[in-house]
Amino acid sequence: MMTGSPMQSVAGETHDAPASIYVAPSLASALDALREFGAAGAAFAGGTWIMRSPIRHERLKPHYVAIGKIAELTTVRIDSDAIEIGAAVTHAALAAALADHAEFAVLVDAAGRSANPAIRAMATIGGNLATSEFAAADCVPALLCLEAQVEMSARDGRERIGLAHFLKIRSSLPPGHLVTRIILPRAARRSAHARLPLRKSGDYPVAIVSLSVSIDAAGRVQAARVAVGSVEPVARRWERLEAALIGRPLDAAEAAQTAAALADEFVGRDSVDAPAWYRVSVLPGLVRRAAIAALGS
Repeated sequence: MMTGSPMQSVAGETHDAPASIYVAPSLASALDALREFGAAGAAFAGGTWIMRSPIRHERLKPHYVAIGKIAELTTVRIDSDAIEIGAAVTHAALAAALADHAEFAVLVDAAGRSANPAIRAMATIGGNLATSEFAAADCVPALLCLEAQVEMSARDGRERIGLAHFLKIRSSLPPGHLVTRIILPRAARRSAHARLPLRKSGDYPVAIVSLSVSIDAAGRVQAARVAVGSVEPVARRWERLEAALIGRPLDAAEAAQTAAALADEFVGRDSVDAPAWYRVSVLPGLVRRAAIAALGS
């Protein structure tokens, strides 16, 4: 425990003793605490995943470092060439901040429709990225479409890496590292987010397709990024479909047909809410929906 740190207890039924939470007043103090706690500590922002650990029969950490009051982590900065999103920005705040920026429609939709209003008011963008066990995170495929970079901080400095690489290494990051910002380059693009929940209210999606395209003066796709989430354990880009879209007009029906021909590259995950085959089978329909939405943006 950090000497002289303001602490409060958090009960956890799977823990031998109450956990403790340190409310960090600054990023430097948060990084100090995370380094001191090591593997016994973790960051706590919205807490929507951590607080349900007992339901998943997972042990709580002995110590948490609350980062939700750190100003630089709760800010969205909009510049002419890039947008910087603090890791503790909530889904609801993110959707509101970018609502008037059509180029980020895919992220506005992902953040603004995830889970339910209560969760969106608490869940943070950094938590969405850092929780490796959560395959159905809406914002991850949306950010993959937007060429997102992730800034990680530790007491010895900061590092910026591409989101796809971050997703590969996030579960093996050494203690003391914290996602602090997400950086998105600005570009002329059309984008859309399509998700399929089993029911309409509050469900995790069975499958997600996020789409971003740049269209030239002749109406042809100049650049394309398609990402799939919730189908496999980790969201990823659909690069073969991207390549098939480039150089042609974006047609929703043709895009769906192409997706159907290429969908066998996915190995769906089985779970209590949906079988693996079903997750893969709905992808062409989601591609069609995303293309229609992008064309209308």
